[in-house]
Amino acid sequence: MDLNIIWFILIGILLSGYAILDGFDLGVGALHLLVKGDTNRRIMLNSIGPVWDGNEVWLVTGGGALFAAFPIVYATVFSGFYVAFMLLLVVLIFRAVAIEFRSKRESKLWRQSWDVSFSLSSILIALLMGVALGNIILGIPLDSHGEYAGGFFDLLNPYSILVGITTVALFMMHGSIYVVMKTDGELQEKIKSWINNCIIFFVICYVTTTMATLIYIPHMVIHFKDYPVLFSIAILNMLAIANIPREINNKNYFRAFLSSCASIASLLLIFAIGLFPNIVISQPNPEYSLTIYNAASSPKTLWIMLIVAMIGVPFVLAYTLSIYWIFRGKVKLDNMSY
Repeated sequence: MDLNIIWFILIGILLSGYAILDGFDLGVGALHLLVKGDTNRRIMLNSIGPVWDGNEVWLVTGGGALFAAFPIVYATVFSGFYVAFMLLLVVLIFRAVAIEFRSKRESKLWRQSWDVSFSLSSILIALLMGVALGNIILGIPLDSHGEYAGGFFDLLNPYSILVGITTVALFMMHGSIYVVMKTDGELQEKIKSWINNCIIFFVICYVTTTMATLIYIPHMVIHFKDYPVLFSIAILNMLAIANIPREINNKNYFRAFLSSCASIASLLLIFAIGLFPNIVISQPNPEYSLTIYNAASSPKTLWIMLIVAMIGVPFVLAYTLSIYWIFRGKVKLDNMSY
């Protein structure tokens, strides 16, 4: 295994960590407006309060790793998706401000306004990330210099929007399980009753997206045809999703959450296998695609950055684990709560 493959795997792990951790944050935000009552909404906010900003560290780390290992990909994606990324940055800012400002005043209008901002920004973040993922799967127009040759509205094609909606559904399922794990009483029972609907919503989107991929994007299944053993990952993904309602019914909420994490990880693994060795596929000129070899930094840079990553990533992991351990248990409101 060479350095290019190692960095492809490492960036995949970092982005998967972000999807799993910030995914339930975004899912909680997507469900936020469906919860009635100021106390219940505060509980929803405080279920993610101690961890939401730390979860976003994984996105920053993944972006930094992409810049270090595959700078051409970083340049192409961030310049080509410039408007989309600026919109993503705006909603990330508004989401953070909504969390911090929401309970600063007693005014009902004030709190409702920030509730709407928090929920809509969470949905839009998940949608935009899904749309970006859909375009990476579908392929984008690149010229011979690896520069994006399309416009903003070219990114809003039916397939990428479908992947975006599927991402929202996935995070809603993930977030509902997390809230059930972190709450009790009436709110827990209410959210618990939503989980099956969230699962059904996700499964419908997932099946539809899978069918569209098989029909219209055959390059994503080439490796699975060449190496049938890889199909076991898809089976594990389906088993993880199927295990969620079983664990919820048995009141094993943490196991249900782990199954949801496994479903996200396996989905991203399927995506990575289908994409490999490409990182950005060029359509309709696949010869201009950016791969882990033609878009990578020099071997010396990859080696030095790997040493840095081996030192730094354990610190990020240790920080994440310590925060979740410190703030384990059910949410309780006090005068320090959001």
